[in-house]
Amino acid sequence: MHDPRLAEADPEIQSLIHKEEERQRSTLRLIPSENYASQAVLDACGSVLNNKYSEGYAGRRYYEGQEYIDEVENLAKSRLKEVYGVDHVNVQPYSGSPANLAVYLAFCKPGDTVMGMGLPSGGHLTHGWKVSISGKYFNAVQYGVRKDDHRIDFDQVASLAREHKPKVLFCGTTAYPRTVDFPRFAEIAQEVGAVLVADIAHISGLVAGGAHPSPVGYAEVISSTTHKTLRGPRGGMLLCDEKHAKAIDRAVFPGLQGGPHNATTAALAVAAKFALTADFKTYAHQIVTNAKTLADALLSEGLDLVTGGTDNHLLITDLTSKGVPGKVAAQALDRAGIVTNYNSVPFDTRKPFDPSGVRFGTPALTSRGMGNDEMRRLAGWMMQVINNVEDEAVIKRIQGEVAELCEAFPAPGLLVR
Repeated sequence: MHDPRLAEADPEIQSLIHKEEERQRSTLRLIPSENYASQAVLDACGSVLNNKYSEGYAGRRYYEGQEYIDEVENLAKSRLKEVYGVDHVNVQPYSGSPANLAVYLAFCKPGDTVMGMGLPSGGHLTHGWKVSISGKYFNAVQYGVRKDDHRIDFDQVASLAREHKPKVLFCGTTAYPRTVDFPRFAEIAQEVGAVLVADIAHISGLVAGGAHPSPVGYAEVISSTTHKTLRGPRGGMLLCDEKHAKAIDRAVFPGLQGGPHNATTAALAVAAKFALTADFKTYAHQIVTNAKTLADALLSEGLDLVTGGTDNHLLITDLTSKGVPGKVAAQALDRAGIVTNYNSVPFDTRKPFDPSGVRFGTPALTSRGMGNDEMRRLAGWMMQVINNVEDEAVIKRIQGEVAELCEAFPAPGLLVR
């Protein structure tokens, strides 16, 4: 039987993949939730493990022929336990949002009170925001940041927690450039009897590499995606204390899902193996160094940054003083080969689809081997674009210079031309 490769079977899709590969090769990817997976991770994602269905957990499956799948899942779990120093790991969530939904299912009933960081302050949709199922099925209470410095308002967190007594308290962010104070959140959760859940989707690789404090020992449950700073496949995972292992496992399967994506599990095992190396720790710390260098360079150019800088992998600029909407700036930067996302800033007076800010981060650039010199050069390009959002000649020139820089720093997982 003839079994054609993709180029023969579907040249349209193959062409689109090649175009996306070229875009990833020749642009500076600053979206902080994106990265480059290694060729080894991509190999596992595209393996024959996609062919196997495996409802249940290792040693307790509902389908036969699972001996190798069980070994893959157990290997992923054991490596992640070592990476993070936790009692229990579930590697079956399909992504970060389903992982968070499993947490609600494990500990709450519809209508129960939950608490998380509001989306405009830097939280995630699944932390109880009103358009999400987490804000529709539960009585969601939202905390925010202080007006004067845009740091988490712990007086407000404590006050709201005492008033509303949430079953679950989420900490962790998606657009917050500072260290999350897990011990302070733990004190509040313990006082009101809430289960503390740390969502480390953005910083899981920083935690693994020792470049951000760990929530282990403070949060009873930890949720995460697996693809951002961890550089694994697109997936999710849940880490927890032993006392919550059964509740978490039952919530994931059979509570929310059927069979896990076995190829993704294998790719996560590969990423976890990398996370145990000295090179990964160097990479994680360089992400933060690069972000701080970029922040300092932008501040020196007169750009306003939310909280005045960063402690982690991301920065958010407030362009109000420049008179340039965030969406306009992000689109101009994209045309220049600098890929970011427009983003609301705290207490933004503009609408979410046309906000005042731009969010950017350094994980993907760090994976390409870029360092402080490249961050300073990048800051200069960004300021030129922001100051000339309608000057296509300037934008075109910078696009060419960006492409030249990208040629000098090949990206992991992309074929060398």
